Amino acid sequence: MANKVVFVVGAGVATGAAVARRFAREGYTACVARRNVEKLTALVGQIEAEGGKAVAYELDSTQEDQMVAVVEAIERDVGPIEVAVYNAAIGARFPIAEHPAADFERVWRVNAFGAFLMGREVARRMEPREKGTILFTGATAALRGRSHLAAFAASKHALKALAQSMARELFPKNIHVAHVVIDGPIDTPLIRRMMPQVFEERPADGVLDPDDIAEAYWGLHCQRRSAWTQETELRPWKEPW
Repeated sequence: MANKVVFVVGAGVATGAAVARRFAREGYTACVARRNVEKLTALVGQIEAEGGKAVAYELDSTQEDQMVAVVEAIERDVGPIEVAVYNAAIGARFPIAEHPAADFERVWRVNAFGAFLMGREVARRMEPREKGTILFTGATAALRGRSHLAAFAASKHALKALAQSMARELFPKNIHVAHVVIDGPIDTPLIRRMMPQVFEERPADGVLDPDDIAEAYWGLHCQRRSAWTQETELRPWKEPW
């Protein structure tokens, strides 16, 4: 039980990967998961090259049996999950009158239902130990909906409510639950392609750096319980709000 574990669901090329690397530098074994396990090869290699430990898992976070199996495997084969981070997310853009029901449900399942499954499974292990941190990556859409983004806003509002409900229940059990609103563009290859003007107009630190987001996540985990944060907002200094 001495081996400390961080479980990162949605360990992509930006925030999730940065969080895994940050905790690995502190001696945590980074158990990273995403739909395509082969896409985790580079991240695992990077963590190991820096002297850390990482284990990759293939996981569709919306499938209950897969979430249960992965959490059980980590607890059995690696160590107790001390920190769990839900970073999986997708979006969909449609006029409301033309919004396919299947796409609305798909977005909700990834952004909210998968978060519930992870939260439930890790809470089951953390409660008897009376120790743990559970972090959910939110978005501006958790605070206000935008045109054509009904599914994303609804799912992120649901995630915010899930995190708050869990925090109210688990804080007294010494389990820190926090919802992190990411308000602004993150410096990723995808966002650079989608919003090139932002990167042309702003200085380098005018967008969210994944490593700086990861530093904030580490800080949340290190907070003393007399002053735990339940929800916080991260935005670049140049972000209009």
